[in-house]
Amino acid sequence: QVQLVESGGGLVQPGGSLRLSCAASGFTFSNVALSWLRQGPGKGLEWISEILTGSASTYYADSVKGRFTISRDDAKNTMYLQMSSLKPEDTAAYYCKADLGYNTYWGQGTQVTVSS
Repeated sequence: QVQLVESGGGLVQPGGSLRLSCAASGFTFSNVALSWLRQGPGKGLEWISEILTGSASTYYADSVKGRFTISRDDAKNTMYLQMSSLKPEDTAAYYCKADLGYNTYWGQGTQVTVSS
């Protein structure tokens, strides 16, 4: 059973930092590229970052580039998103995603709210 579980969301002030985690199970984690996406209130789903196998390459949407850092720890089957200089427009439900070729798997999401 493939499972992705996000954690680490919460309420943070503008300019603050937060670290999200995505714990995975049910597949060979190290062989799979992983992504973070988010959906803000009244908005569509937005892709924000991707990390390839072996951490060989990372990619970021312009909206988060320079502020967010994606990483992975294959020994722990966990992916991370370090968020800094947070803005109110970063408020969203954040999801991790894994593409295994034939199937796409999603976590349940974790809520990030940036507000003073």
